[in-house]
Amino acid sequence: MKGISRYILLALLAIMLSAAAAHKYYVAVFLIEFSPKKKVLQMTSRVFIDDLEAAFTKKYNRKFYLGEKRELPETEEYLTKYFTENVKIKVNGKSKAIKYMGKEIENDILICYYTIPADSKIKSVEVSNTILFDAYPEQQNIINTKINSNKKSLLLTNDEPSGSLEF
Repeated sequence: MKGISRYILLALLAIMLSAAAAHKYYVAVFLIEFSPKKKVLQMTSRVFIDDLEAAFTKKYNRKFYLGEKRELPETEEYLTKYFTENVKIKVNGKSKAIKYMGKEIENDILICYYTIPADSKIKSVEVSNTILFDAYPEQQNIINTKINSNKKSLLLTNDEPSGSLEF
């Protein structure tokens, strides 16, 4: 009986995985952490390289070859421009500038690092994030925060591209 149950479970798992493979998910993950010593929010973005390449090709009519030896020298300039146009942060109701710090590649994901000036006492953070929405209407951007030992999250979509968190 255990053998039959195992085969049924494996068959169901195979069917579910093949159905999931037929539908591609468009997700980017952002982490925002408060560093009280530096008085900044440190933001990290994790975006699939192929999705970002497609968005850049559509927006800028160029292929950037992200993470490859032939990556264009002006890539970081375009990354800065794209992210600052599509991500807006308000801390305690005041708009804050986002400073691009650098990037690295991890498998098929582009990880970018940013800092945002912040007061020593953060009561609220409002995030507007439209990264990849122009290329993929079904894109979802997950915003995870860790501020004052509080962990909170937002799920931003094309229908709801912004949200606010209270701390």
